Amino acid sequence: MRATLTDKEIDIAVDLLINKYKISTRFLNEFIGKQVKSQADYILKEMKQESFDKKSLCRMIIITEGVGLLSGSDNNTRLLRKKILDSLSDDEIIKLYEKYPSNGNNITTASYMRKPLSEKRWHSGKMWAKDFVRTTGFPLIFAGIQTEKENQKNSIEIIEPRRKTPELVPYQIIIRDELKNILEQRDDRSRCMISLPTGGGKTRVAVEAFLDWMESSFDDGKYLIWLAQSEELCEQSISCVEDMWRDREFVLPLKVYRFFSKYGNFPEDKLTGGVVVASINKLYYGILNKDDNIVEILKNTKALIIDEAHRASTMMYDTLFELAEKATEGRLFSICGLSATPGRNALAAQNDVHKLVSRFHAELITPNFSDNPKYCENPLNYFKDEGYLSKVNHIVYKTGIEYQLSDDELEELSKINAEYTQAFLKEHANDSARNKLIIERLLKIKENKPTLVYACTVEHAKFLSAMMNSFNRKSAFIDSNTNKAERRMLIKEFTSGGIEFLFNFGVLTTGFDAPKTQNIVICRPINSEILYEQIVGRGIRGPRFGGTEECNVIDFSDNISNLGKQQTFMRFKNYWDKESEEK
Repeated sequence: MRATLTDKEIDIAVDLLINKYKISTRFLNEFIGKQVKSQADYILKEMKQESFDKKSLCRMIIITEGVGLLSGSDNNTRLLRKKILDSLSDDEIIKLYEKYPSNGNNITTASYMRKPLSEKRWHSGKMWAKDFVRTTGFPLIFAGIQTEKENQKNSIEIIEPRRKTPELVPYQIIIRDELKNILEQRDDRSRCMISLPTGGGKTRVAVEAFLDWMESSFDDGKYLIWLAQSEELCEQSISCVEDMWRDREFVLPLKVYRFFSKYGNFPEDKLTGGVVVASINKLYYGILNKDDNIVEILKNTKALIIDEAHRASTMMYDTLFELAEKATEGRLFSICGLSATPGRNALAAQNDVHKLVSRFHAELITPNFSDNPKYCENPLNYFKDEGYLSKVNHIVYKTGIEYQLSDDELEELSKINAEYTQAFLKEHANDSARNKLIIERLLKIKENKPTLVYACTVEHAKFLSAMMNSFNRKSAFIDSNTNKAERRMLIKEFTSGGIEFLFNFGVLTTGFDAPKTQNIVICRPINSEILYEQIVGRGIRGPRFGGTEECNVIDFSDNISNLGKQQTFMRFKNYWDKESEEK
């Protein structure tokens, strides 16, 4: 299966909309939106390109909306379906309506059937969607991709192919063995922190060591709690646990509990030990709401792993540790932090360091470079020289455009890991002059060089993708509403070279595997070091981990008049092998 349209499918859809269903230019303009059309016209004019005629406008809409052209419940999509249905014969309409009648309405006239049919809820890939596209003549792919439903037992089971877990490389073996020694010597009183750069395999090393150490304890009703910062990171951790448990050929099954996002309501009799993958937010608010399950789990916890451990000094963690001390009568349990500290100036703000020292006992497990001054000064050099990480060319594109933050926005940015407001990001997204510069720069990237682009908003990602497609550069966008099946297919097409540019906002920062990415383009202002590092981490996997020898990171830099030169990328200079500026 695939999630993008072929040229033939696009041509068929264009011909149907313009010639058979007589969709007007006015409707196409309304469908794409006045602001988007205005931006597109401005950019094309400034780049001395012809404006969109009716056919090219229709084509851009089809490519942008892709397999979801006819799906959705917004007014424009419903109206498009209605206009298509208006052109069908009464016999075709009656036949459709007899199969999909409107609940509670006794309609017998074809002219009154068209509106309820156009408004009928569209389930991508289901029978109504398929019958609609078959009747109207569109290629079947326009029925959409069926959404995966969690925990649904079907008559048909889809078995994903297995991949053998790669062997640990030498430095990972050393860290794993050192961690296992600490665990075996100190048992549940051990405290430590694993420090490896993004892409260095912290999760894999920790999972292997802790599963080996705790194998028999799971059957005794003990828990390993894995704390991650986002849903994507939680799911990534679960995948790693699953792969490693199967790969190690343990005899007994392992139970994994999701305690993040919408998950977390466990019947008491189902709590029998295993791995609890949780977010600190979910745990914190569960504690405030006096969730008895959390206390029960903490009483029987043997180990806690904290991803992004430099965050473990916050009030939410204070609350968690206070409850854990109480539940375990002061004995607590093994605690291991994971952190990508190479490339950071410090683990945390100075006044929080004492908390981290206390929680992890300052036991840092990291590759030992004492005999090599070059690597002591910057550990990243080792990972790059050995081919585990890519060489990074950092390009700062200076737009020359000036923005100004409000006093409230400046105050918000002063907080640890705070981010720019949605209003500020939207101002960037709607700046036609800035978008022209972005598109011109993207067009300079050589063809067939996989490029991830981080936009300012969802709408911005969609617009930039549409414009690049209009220049015949195969592009797609992903947002939080892209269902998992479609997202997986788009990522697969990107990694296999079928898509050149993959645009997104806020979703491809963690838990995303595209090792052959050669360009990371950051079009949005970023304040959080953690977010910036996660984004850059998507493209820096080296050839020994299946990635590339070199990766380009292109930062669009604006003048923020009342912020000064505090650009996040300036704090990552030790990541860059080459630096340059463009205007």
